[in-house]
Amino acid sequence: MSTTQVSTGTTTDEPTTEVSTGLAPVRQLSHLRELEAEGIHIIREAVSELERPVLLFSGGKDSVVMLHLALKAFWPGRVPFPVMHVDTGHNFPEVIAYRDRVVEQYGLTLVVASVQDYIDDGRLLERADGTRNPLQTQPLLDAIAEHRFDAVFGGGRRDEEKARAKERVVSLRDEFGQWDPRNQRPELWTLYNPRHRPGEHVRVFPLSNWTELDVWRYIEAERIELPDLYYAHDREVFLRDGMWLATGPVVEPRAGERAQTRRVRYRTVGDMSCTGAVESDAATIADVITEVAATRITERGATCADDRLTEAAMEDRKKEGYF
Repeated sequence: MSTTQVSTGTTTDEPTTEVSTGLAPVRQLSHLRELEAEGIHIIREAVSELERPVLLFSGGKDSVVMLHLALKAFWPGRVPFPVMHVDTGHNFPEVIAYRDRVVEQYGLTLVVASVQDYIDDGRLLERADGTRNPLQTQPLLDAIAEHRFDAVFGGGRRDEEKARAKERVVSLRDEFGQWDPRNQRPELWTLYNPRHRPGEHVRVFPLSNWTELDVWRYIEAERIELPDLYYAHDREVFLRDGMWLATGPVVEPRAGERAQTRRVRYRTVGDMSCTGAVESDAATIADVITEVAATRITERGATCADDRLTEAAMEDRKKEGYF
């Protein structure tokens, strides 16, 4: 997040314009202002309708923007709900440090659901491929049940992946935390229905209509700080299945794989064992925006190895209760 206080002033990617209709001037919002207003509206609506919301906050760019919207939505008061991180134990250290710094800066309450705790006591087993992303589901659902959260804000966007493109802004989860893509409520005229029975909850996605490029333009406009991983830096990596993975304690090159230093950056920052870097010289926000504008592959398609396990990997995980 920005190290300065959150402002409730105008955010623009282009000036707000006035259109003459012969009557009173009609103010037209810029594209980013419309997205911002929609996101803030969604957050406020959910908080007004539900009793125990929580915001998923990993320190990744989408959760950072979502938190920024929540800070604006309730400024000058504090965010009236906790943030939660499902920690795989394989997160980039830089991201964990950033998460803790932001939580302290804004006086947030942090709930951590630890995959490592589940592995240590035998409730979960390590996967043969080493990735822990699919192991996040059970700790997430248990934390939701333990804290009785009835609304979970997530940073999912429809442009990321086809399963997420199917999902509504307010998405119902049954008493087992599962998602049924055939059982979704209409959202005509941006009217959202968060009602649910006891034991159920809803996932709420304020960034549903944003694109990766929108996110980066908003980060630029709001001067939002991100973990340095998002910008080009020299890192020791190795190539596996067409993706550059970082060497480290949780993943090492196999036979035939050679570690080398490359100038890379990350488009998403998840589990180190399955999150790939992309070769890049984009060292500033402006550079990243130019790069993202030219790409034709989403960040999940380019950098998330666990989404390649099957054609419907993400949808299968979402049906089980994943983000």
